Amino acid sequence: MIDLRTLREHPDRLRASQRARGEDDSIVDTLLDLDERRRAALTSFESLRAEQKSLGKSVSRAQGEEKAGLLQRGKDLAGQVKTAEAEAETLGAELDELVQSVPNIVDEDAPHGGEDDYVVLETHGEPRVFDFEPKDHLELGEQLGAIDMERGAKVSGSRFFFLKGVGARLQLGLLNMAMQQAIANGFTPMITPVLVKPETMQGTGFHVAHDKEIYRLPEDDLYLVGTSEVALAGYHAQEILGGDELPLRYAGWSSCFRREAGSYGKDTRGIIRVHQFDKVEMFSYVRPEEAREEHQRLLAWERDMLAKIEVPYRVIDTAAGDLGMSAARKFDCEAWIPTQGRYRELTSTSNCTEFQARRLGVRYRDKDGKPQHLATLNGTLATTRWIVAILENHQQADGSVVVPEALRPYVGLDVLEPSK
Repeated sequence: MIDLRTLREHPDRLRASQRARGEDDSIVDTLLDLDERRRAALTSFESLRAEQKSLGKSVSRAQGEEKAGLLQRGKDLAGQVKTAEAEAETLGAELDELVQSVPNIVDEDAPHGGEDDYVVLETHGEPRVFDFEPKDHLELGEQLGAIDMERGAKVSGSRFFFLKGVGARLQLGLLNMAMQQAIANGFTPMITPVLVKPETMQGTGFHVAHDKEIYRLPEDDLYLVGTSEVALAGYHAQEILGGDELPLRYAGWSSCFRREAGSYGKDTRGIIRVHQFDKVEMFSYVRPEEAREEHQRLLAWERDMLAKIEVPYRVIDTAAGDLGMSAARKFDCEAWIPTQGRYRELTSTSNCTEFQARRLGVRYRDKDGKPQHLATLNGTLATTRWIVAILENHQQADGSVVVPEALRPYVGLDVLEPSK
């Protein structure tokens, strides 16, 4: 949630952010008007309430006609106080609802534009030149007995799948390697809930009433998460943390669920875009002034993981119009997928500044003991989609796949051999 002080003191900053995202900037004037009317209503209520209290003391000392007049004034004031209080509450609710719909203010260094206007910051490794016709990850996965899309569809529908045998071992090894790296870097490992309350989902930055990506269980009023970021963001909701506790870093392992609404016809082959997958997610709580530096740390840890699976990749700075609601800035790491001849996203890391913490009521005590909202950041360390890049980049002419050296102790194999 945006800071109302920023709205009042720097409205042009919010207007610029809305335009950068491709959103309507007239909402800023609506917010300013609502905020001004709400504050005026609160001032009126407080003034009338103060007069009401003062009048009560005068009544006890008055006599005769004076007392009768004061009592009548008290009745009139009671009605005015009730009306002023109701107006302030109504305007406050309208303001709160509208503020909840406004995305985070974009970092001034984020590129402008839409999905295709990202900036490539760096590229690592060269795409492999094959001396044979490379197979895609699904053909490889089927030959290895690792991926079963057909039975996934039979059991659950399209975009579901089974990982079996070496496929299951590959995912477990990959996510365990990610978790061990996170622990080595000071993260607390977490197995998180995959069902959350609406206030947790909403507080993280998802619009539960309109987001078509979210699975909902209406009878329980619970939502399936698309990332463990949601549960980790809500972990300290409505708490005040000690400043000496920061930074707090958690690594969440969970299954993730996405409806993939609007993706009809896109990536229908294989496990690139599916309804359920597993992921290890980094999540940091830090002081706001340390958020930019923490963002670079998360990106560096993602680079470390990508180096371990030995695939060519690039880092892009996502354009403002392609940012999620909570992100002020986001870096994506994209791996080269040989059979597609292009880079595809494997990880992302977002700086959400104080946006999520403000919505969820997460604060810390500064050096003076005063509660302040902190900043939250997130970043992916490994996910099921990484299997695509590993299989395709490390395949051999005979259909086997060489397991990256760093991953071998976690998988227990040096080479994945086709099923007999």
